[in-house]
Amino acid sequence: MAKKKELTTEERLRALYDLQLIDSRVDKIRNIRGELPLEVRDLEDEVEGFKLRLQKLEDNLTEIDNQVKTKKNLIEESKSLIKKYNEQQKNVRNNREFNSLAKEVEFQELEIQLAEKHIKEYLAQTEQKKEVIENTKERLTERENHLKHKKNDLDAILAETDKEEKILLGKSEEYKTKIEERLAKAYTKIRSSVKNGLAVVPIERGASGGSYFIIPPQVQVEIAARQKIITDEHSGRILVDSELADEQKVKMEKLFSKI
Repeated sequence: MAKKKELTTEERLRALYDLQLIDSRVDKIRNIRGELPLEVRDLEDEVEGFKLRLQKLEDNLTEIDNQVKTKKNLIEESKSLIKKYNEQQKNVRNNREFNSLAKEVEFQELEIQLAEKHIKEYLAQTEQKKEVIENTKERLTERENHLKHKKNDLDAILAETDKEEKILLGKSEEYKTKIEERLAKAYTKIRSSVKNGLAVVPIERGASGGSYFIIPPQVQVEIAARQKIITDEHSGRILVDSELADEQKVKMEKLFSKI
């Protein structure tokens, strides 16, 4: 078996930055995919909330309708009793019985007035509830349509990015084999411990990418020389010069465009 060719330090740095660009693209895909499902889930919860509210409103409307029917029945019963008491008054034997029946008639008339007042209030509530129900149905329809579009977007992105992610993950493993195992493990360890998964960063305006800590001029010269692998003492990230980074970005963009 042929011995694996040993890479120069510059080749290692280029391979490491290529690997970082691939993994960062995977991260970006996952972030995009990660936000959309949350947005869809929020919309689903919102739609469900509108449905529950609508059901509650319609249940209230049914309850009010039942109350109106109850009051109408009460009115009919009171009218029937009034008719009965009026008939009984024709056959009373004394004023006490007549007055007693008169009080019953008066009570039933008050019952009718109170029931009619309640019916009027219930009908006003019904109109108000119907207006709220109509508005809620409109909002529900609007949210359901929005959810449908978002789900379609999500399905399309999942179909598109799933394929790209699988290819990129394969490339990531392929590029790891270009560097020795020790360096690959170091890269993975740094990547898992730093913000945004950036384990290899270029020098930008005299500081390591994504950091405000200035790299000493002498260290910047050593990084540009590409003779050894240098890490940022503050973040632990592996540092590369901006020229090398730009060259590898152009190279990798060509690769990504073919996926």
